[in-house]
Amino acid sequence: MGKLFSDKPRYFEIQYLNSRDSIIPFLDGIYTPKKNDNILEIGSSEGGVLRAFTELECKCTGIELAQYRVDLANGFMSDEVKKGLVNFISEDIFNIDPNSLPHKFDLIILKDVIEHIHNQEKFMNRVEEFLTDDGVIFFGFPAWRMPYGGHQQCAESKLMAKLPYYHLLPMFAYKGLLKLFGEKQSIVDGLVEIKETGISTKRFEKICKDNNYKIVKQIKYFVAPIYEYKFGYKTKLLPKWLGAIPFFNDFFTFQSYYIVKK
Repeated sequence: MGKLFSDKPRYFEIQYLNSRDSIIPFLDGIYTPKKNDNILEIGSSEGGVLRAFTELECKCTGIELAQYRVDLANGFMSDEVKKGLVNFISEDIFNIDPNSLPHKFDLIILKDVIEHIHNQEKFMNRVEEFLTDDGVIFFGFPAWRMPYGGHQQCAESKLMAKLPYYHLLPMFAYKGLLKLFGEKQSIVDGLVEIKETGISTKRFEKICKDNNYKIVKQIKYFVAPIYEYKFGYKTKLLPKWLGAIPFFNDFFTFQSYYIVKK
């Protein structure tokens, strides 16, 4: 796995900055987070995204599958945990009864998560149970067909980590190439799983429509906002004419932001 992902303090800081400077401004005009609002992040990792909301004194909950990441989040945000501004739960969202939680949520965040979820149609039907009647959901994800939509930057081989588009190969060829360049089985399994769950913008929009969600705001990036903190690249929007071309735009959409509501 890449150095960035293994440097957890730096990764936490990057997620925080991206949330503060990109996600919250994107919400403007649709939803303004304020003191005591209830915020839920699904796939909260080490908690960096939520720190930007605890700074606004929102009451935050993070749900994360990996216990070690919850442990790191509790460490990074120990002050916020003590103040009751955030709590983290290690669990699968499908195993949580929404009625077991003390409240529903004004905002639900899924940042780089929907592309990892199996049965996304079922998930979209499920997640609304956690939402207040006038609440909104934020999604941020890379289009599947963009150069690194397969998350191949997680590969250990330097070539495999930097080579674009090869995740679009047929599955047998994809697995074979990863093994040829010496990737461990755990890495291969992880990348194969992403290939199975990766989502295009068109399919995401169809899933929203099929589950009676209204897309109230969206934007496509050619250079994702988080790249400013990862690599020093300036954020760039995808040209509107290119973003309007179905299927083709996915090859150049490094990140999509959406706000949806019922």
